[in-house]
Amino acid sequence: MKEFLDEQAALINRPDFIADDPVQFPRRFEKLQDIEIVSLLASHIAWGKRSMICRDAERLLALMDHDPYNYVMDEGYLDLDPSQNIHRTFFARDLQHLLTGLREIYRRYDSLDAFSDAIIAADDPAPAWKLVEEMQKIITDANGGVPSKRGLPNNLKQTALKRVNMALRWLVRDDGIVDMGVWKSIPKSKLYIPLDVHVGNTARDLGLLTRKQDDRKAVEELTSILRTYRPDDPAYYDYALFGIGITGKEDRPMRVNV
Repeated sequence: MKEFLDEQAALINRPDFIADDPVQFPRRFEKLQDIEIVSLLASHIAWGKRSMICRDAERLLALMDHDPYNYVMDEGYLDLDPSQNIHRTFFARDLQHLLTGLREIYRRYDSLDAFSDAIIAADDPAPAWKLVEEMQKIITDANGGVPSKRGLPNNLKQTALKRVNMALRWLVRDDGIVDMGVWKSIPKSKLYIPLDVHVGNTARDLGLLTRKQDDRKAVEELTSILRTYRPDDPAYYDYALFGIGITGKEDRPMRVNV
């Protein structure tokens, strides 16, 4: 099984994968804060057809004048019409809520990586969920105590946290091929698989996952098995599970779970 997954991952984890994937957007930037913001936003809208995701990510970068960090810190998002559609059911009012909270985090910390380090996310058994939990506290407080319905997930005991786990894969994994490896606060050994419907079904077909729901417990079950193959880099197999069954399609569907 390990040999098979390694072979399948190598088919996807290639430079030519970047051009049609949302990971292309954070890779356009050099400043850590820009990379973090675009990683969070591009992964956040990564559901539906990849062509639509990339189209809307391009529009989102244009809204920010291709200067994400300064756009956030200068509160450029306040000029948006709250009813403006960003991507599917994600609207400008949801973006404003999220960026208001991100701005407050950046006011207190030099980067999200520094924030992750300050809360010692890496010491938690599930760093991604710890990170979102602590981010949500600041984001909600910055918005007058009002939590977002379309921002980062609130149901942390149940959510697979697919989008954040995907963003963390981009930020943490450091093989220099697709993922960027710009974060130092969390080791890649502590990453979890970004679980969606396709990845979950593929894992079940391969006998790697028994749980029927695509939730947090399923992520933990699947990742624990993949860690036996690559203890230092279990999220590498996201490429294999994502690619199996859809390799070769012109417009591969992206993940649909949160």
